[in-house]
Amino acid sequence: MAESKPSDTSTTRRSSSWSFGLLVLILTPVAAAIFLYQLDSFDPASLPTHEFSQEPMPVPKLNPRMLQGSEMIGQGNLLGPEDIAYDANSHLIYTGCADGWVKRVTLNESAANSVVHNWAFTGGRPLGVALGRAGEVLVADAEKGLLEISGDGVMKLLTDEAEGLKFKQTNAVDVAVDGMIYFTDASYKYGLIEFIWEILEGRPHGRLLSFDPSTQETIVLLRDLYLANGVVVSPDQTSVVFCETLMKRCIKYYIQGERKGSMEKFIDNLPGMPDNILYDEEGHYWIALATGTKGLWDLALKYPSIRKVMAILERYIGRPHIEKNGGILAVDLEGKPVAHYYDPELSMVSSGIKVGKYLYCGSFVKPYIIRLDLDQHAARTIT
Repeated sequence: MAESKPSDTSTTRRSSSWSFGLLVLILTPVAAAIFLYQLDSFDPASLPTHEFSQEPMPVPKLNPRMLQGSEMIGQGNLLGPEDIAYDANSHLIYTGCADGWVKRVTLNESAANSVVHNWAFTGGRPLGVALGRAGEVLVADAEKGLLEISGDGVMKLLTDEAEGLKFKQTNAVDVAVDGMIYFTDASYKYGLIEFIWEILEGRPHGRLLSFDPSTQETIVLLRDLYLANGVVVSPDQTSVVFCETLMKRCIKYYIQGERKGSMEKFIDNLPGMPDNILYDEEGHYWIALATGTKGLWDLALKYPSIRKVMAILERYIGRPHIEKNGGILAVDLEGKPVAHYYDPELSMVSSGIKVGKYLYCGSFVKPYIIRLDLDQHAARTIT
């Protein structure tokens, strides 16, 4: 029988040692991850995914590369212009920014010549903005509450709590012809800087509310909403439509008529997470989609375990940014899709409105407003 050579035995030992070291190298982070997962107390809930529509939403016209041909307004002077309110009389855009200012933007045919003015400082984080009926501007400030700013810039707090619960994330606002103000509190648990935890936890902390300026009364119209977001009064004044971000849908709530106090689905199975919804006075609502939900986000909404992993990453090393395909969806007054503008490189789109031939888009994080010429870059039928 042949005897093994010493060199062969040494090589075998080195190979076994290298294999064992590689195994340890692979298994150690896996074991650490499992340990962290079991130890972490964060407990995300299951979303009611049975309410998700299983039918794909057909959109007749698309522009899947809306950044091509788009322009930037107020670059560097508009940090996080979250919502947009357009005053047709003065041709001004009002928007709330991350530096605490509600700013006015004087529009110009040339995007580069549009002028940004610091108008009113809230000292918080102004999000939703809406034009009042007497020249005032209503502001949903995530940190301060529901505010009213007079035409000359004087600020007044209207309300910051309801049913004994302080607003943690006053989000969006609109006003009806009769003066009633409708607004959302995205969460009574998490503040704006913690908004990702609202998404990852997956529990309903949002509310739809009204404020009556004549009586100073704040009423909770709907509660237990999954991140209540944008809100708009319908043109016929019979209902409001609001976005429920985590459920990828918009709900119609009746404020007048025989169905007052009831609600129904307006549109669901959206191709992304909705933020604000605005009406263009031309028969269309424009729904901002912060991010598309195909891929990992779609799985995360369905499976709490994935959201827990994302939460652990967020807490310890930073969550990977997987947001893409943000954009704007135009729908008619019945909630039927008309056109979808989006881009793989676009995310955190928070508002959109058509003014003349242009589409203006706000963002929660970008330092500018996006403008797209719809005559030159209209959504088209794609076969």
